[in-house]
Amino acid sequence: MTFAKMEYRRPDLNSVIDRYEEITLKFTEGVSADEQLDLIAQHEKILEKFQTLSTIAYIRNSVNTADPFYEKEMAFFDSSTPVFEEHVQRFYRAVASSRFRKELEQKTGPLFFKNLEIALRSFSPAVTDLKKRENALVTEYEKLLASAQIDFDGKVLNLSELQKYQISPNRSTRREAWEKAAGFFTEHSKRLDEIYDELVRNRTEQAKKLGYENYLPLGYDRLGRNCYGPEDVRKFRDQVSRNFVPFVAEIKSAQAKRLGISGLKIYDDACLFPDGNPVPEGGRQDLVEKAKKMYHEMGPATGEFFDFMLENDLFDLDSKKGKAGGGYCTDIPDYRAPFIFSNFNGTAGDVEVLTHEAGHAFASYLAFRNIPLAELRSPTMDAAETHSMSMELFSRPWDGLFFGGGAEKFHRYQLESALDFIPYGTLVDEFQTAMYENPGLSPDERKKMWLRLERKYRPWISFDGMPFFSEGGGYQRQHHIYSFPLYYIDYCLAQTTALEFWIASEKDWKEAFGRYLAFVKAGGTKTYKELVRQAGLGYPMDSGCLKRLCESVSPKLGL
Repeated sequence: MTFAKMEYRRPDLNSVIDRYEEITLKFTEGVSADEQLDLIAQHEKILEKFQTLSTIAYIRNSVNTADPFYEKEMAFFDSSTPVFEEHVQRFYRAVASSRFRKELEQKTGPLFFKNLEIALRSFSPAVTDLKKRENALVTEYEKLLASAQIDFDGKVLNLSELQKYQISPNRSTRREAWEKAAGFFTEHSKRLDEIYDELVRNRTEQAKKLGYENYLPLGYDRLGRNCYGPEDVRKFRDQVSRNFVPFVAEIKSAQAKRLGISGLKIYDDACLFPDGNPVPEGGRQDLVEKAKKMYHEMGPATGEFFDFMLENDLFDLDSKKGKAGGGYCTDIPDYRAPFIFSNFNGTAGDVEVLTHEAGHAFASYLAFRNIPLAELRSPTMDAAETHSMSMELFSRPWDGLFFGGGAEKFHRYQLESALDFIPYGTLVDEFQTAMYENPGLSPDERKKMWLRLERKYRPWISFDGMPFFSEGGGYQRQHHIYSFPLYYIDYCLAQTTALEFWIASEKDWKEAFGRYLAFVKAGGTKTYKELVRQAGLGYPMDSGCLKRLCESVSPKLGL
């Protein structure tokens, strides 16, 4: 069924609660493992129906944040989802204490129960009202950014549309575009300070009510991290600082020489070539048709997946007024369908979306068809981002379709951007870690911390007196910091794993892609660590992993 025809009707929360109370009582009275397995299946149907309606509302609100109907529906889910979660958790508690647990584990596997226990300790009815407020603040933040109307080049642009000018080959144009972005954020900086301050205090209060020292371990539990903790991530950050930052500094020095400038300003950082970054050939429809050809040639499974996406119109790709920024892939469970949302703007990022978000969507497509238990379809986000970031690199043999004679230029751009991202993503993670370990920091202290970490992880960048950015406000434009706390390090771990897959693909693409397919098909049945080890890749947390990665990639860049 096409997305436009998918029916939306606000769920009857009282009816949903009644059903949960019914199946929870039956579960506690269950006389056999088979009966309890049947009740778990009933729970998943209720859960997936609620998630389906919530997701449809979320997508339609993202496509047009000014639509009053779906604005109201998002307000409903912001306040109702924590209440719904209370009753899901009560059912989970019954499952976790089942007297038939050994028999159930034979059907579900032990990871199902491990993940259940992590989820149970990260929520209780005591934080329901705080969760409602947290959701409302996140929605306000996303809507504020989507409201941007910036006069530039004779047009009125949103933040996504402005990005094209922020990487212009004309240095004065890109500086002006960055100044315009700075102006928007400066105008709203006070409210952005207030939203983030309240979010940090809110999340800290949730942690305290749940018995955590601070939000950091609670955030890890809410992300379902089941094979490492904050100390492991700290060691990864140390590797980045020690081995990766000097390596990327060499790459950025070479970039400055290419651009013919003595050093990179903030408005130079994302422009990699003097004649501009690579630009794909053709508009949205052309790119989608080329992607269809690529996925059919890549293999039967990817071809079947992409046909399904096209036949059911499971994309919204064009940038337009009132549309939320960025891009994402989400799932619509009742239709066993992923959905890709983006803001095409005529840059290389349009192709990157068709590979990155399609990597997520491909994994979801396979999981819906091959993994019966909903709780085991999706892995933790480090593995999920490996699906997407690896797909970006596995698509390199087809880049000629999108960039014509500029494919090699895109390859350089893609590889340098992937490497450059890891220090930035690590900066974001250390910033968030510091915020939740020190929740009483003032807005000015937060900005000073951001600037200190910029110098640590991106010492090659000068802010050149740029308003807002030179004052440390840059974190306010990174929506994960507000909307998805502590998520960002998953991208860094995944980028490391994806680069390992790419190095293997340079030797034998088919063999490496076979390992990737096995990684993807496992879904959430294994931990990230298990998936990486079984794929024969370096585990990012291991000492020396990033040093070896730098040594492998360096010759590819002529360093």
